[in-house]
Amino acid sequence: MFKKKGFSLIELMLALAIVGVIYSIAFPSYAKYQDRADVVRAVSDLSAISQALERHFASENNYPNTLAEFGWQLNDPWGNPYYYTNIAATKGKGALRKDKNLVPINADFDLYSAGKDGETVGPLTAKSSRDDVIRAGNGAFFGLAEDY
Repeated sequence: MFKKKGFSLIELMLALAIVGVIYSIAFPSYAKYQDRADVVRAVSDLSAISQALERHFASENNYPNTLAEFGWQLNDPWGNPYYYTNIAATKGKGALRKDKNLVPINADFDLYSAGKDGETVGPLTAKSSRDDVIRAGNGAFFGLAEDY
């Protein structure tokens, strides 16, 4: 006599539970994918800036003191400016990026992004520096500080 139209409460709750399970599996995977894509973009930017600085050095026989002086106003994927230090213009080793043995990772210039958290300190082993995207080995390495 009566024909049911629509969903029962149990059917609706079951559908919501299925959507919730799919979301809980898919969202973390997507977030990891997005993080990797941001790191790849930062590596690409650092590589391009590094090549431009090397071309400048080849023609002028010096590195600029700041990226702004060089004409770069580029931000990393997380909205923070890229950090640059001309090592020749730096007095002392306090401002330089250092590896686990506290040895500077570059001899010409430091170029890096503070990473997703936007925080950084000199030694790469510090917790706030592990997510930094760096240039190391005078351009032989570009990637996450924790991988160096």
